[in-house]
Amino acid sequence: MMWNMVIGMSHEADRRRATPPSTSPPAARLWHTARAIRLLFSIVFWAFLMLSSAVLFVGAVLVWLVTLPFDRDGRILHLYSCFWAQLYFYVNPLWHLEVDGREHLPWRGPAVLVSNHESLGDILVLFGLYRPFKWVSKASNFKLPLIGWNMRLNRYVPLVRGDKASIMKMLADCEYWLSRGVPILMFPEGTRSSDGVVKPFKDGAFALALKQRCPVIPVVLTGTARTLPKHGLVLETSARCHVQVMPPVDPSAFTDVASLRDHVRNLIVSEKARIEALTPGPATP
Repeated sequence: MMWNMVIGMSHEADRRRATPPSTSPPAARLWHTARAIRLLFSIVFWAFLMLSSAVLFVGAVLVWLVTLPFDRDGRILHLYSCFWAQLYFYVNPLWHLEVDGREHLPWRGPAVLVSNHESLGDILVLFGLYRPFKWVSKASNFKLPLIGWNMRLNRYVPLVRGDKASIMKMLADCEYWLSRGVPILMFPEGTRSSDGVVKPFKDGAFALALKQRCPVIPVVLTGTARTLPKHGLVLETSARCHVQVMPPVDPSAFTDVASLRDHVRNLIVSEKARIEALTPGPATP
């Protein structure tokens, strides 16, 4: 069943991709070999993710039960979830992750973390921060078997995009966690970028920071689009991901949401461009 699913997604992804760059037999063979490697890599990855998630979810339940009496904010369970997500980098020699600037992240105390958003793999990557925070994630993710159940155990914050009642509930939940000294993490673009260009930011994260008088911490992601693509299940075989945590931005220096929002977006866009200019292009798989 999994083979058929990935095969189907591969055909759909290949339909969107360009045809082989040359009609010469050697070039065509190379192109088809690369496609076959990607397909095999994808099958192994998804199979391992499903099997490991079944085992690790049992571990998450045990951590939750043991720590619930003394860790009401779920910090330990969240750090366990960080390990769960990072496992897929630890066991994959073709995916590399570098995290810089962790010293800017608090172990305790309110903060609003905001990051650009390139792929579903951003979630795996940002767990590599290994600091306590609560995700704001679309509500449908909480319905996923095992991974979604773990999100519920962690009491992350669900959001139905475009639903005013859900947005109000999300903001109230975020205020609750910030009042308890637990940071939150949001993707202010609202959805993944399909071309790597940072989309306009929405106001929610910055309104929270101004209201709660807590810092905004910009987080810049590069290279994550080559992990889990926006469309399809067929993965690239190699990825070099980089997370740059920037110094906190004090919202008291800004008079309104728009000026804070635009300032933080400009910081992320500029830092992303700087990192990409220093990073060599990905090798052809």
